[in-house]
Amino acid sequence: MRAALAMKLALLLGAGLAASGCSSIRENRGYIVDQTLTQSVQPGIDNRQSVQATLGRPTFTSQFGEPVWYYVSSVTGRRPFVRPKIEEHSVLAIRFDPAGNVVAADRSGLEQVVYLTPDGDETPTLGRERSFFEDLFGNIGSVGAPGMGAPAGP
Repeated sequence: MRAALAMKLALLLGAGLAASGCSSIRENRGYIVDQTLTQSVQPGIDNRQSVQATLGRPTFTSQFGEPVWYYVSSVTGRRPFVRPKIEEHSVLAIRFDPAGNVVAADRSGLEQVVYLTPDGDETPTLGRERSFFEDLFGNIGSVGAPGMGAPAGP
């Protein structure tokens, strides 16, 4: 009787451990959002120095056009052996005027995320397709041939 009870307990414990191995793994990527700090940035009051002192360095900045600092944050959930899936996503875009004062602080979320699927496994290139053997043996006889830039034989 005790052996059967111990066996059932061991099976139950093993099933519990196996099920816990399939739980989702949450990962924070990018800027870690603190709502109190992000809400404290006020247009017309803050400037570049105060934004950097409050929020830290941006994830990236605009390269062209008006100066914009982007703070990008994502939380992904990943089950073992499966691609990560975005659960939460936020972008805080802070626009500055030429003097460095905050003009606007725009927020966007998961509705702006675009999922891309690549077209096939190969990248199309210009030129002709060569086989493995053409790549391997294609230069035999062309090294030192007349007219190929190498000096001709005697």
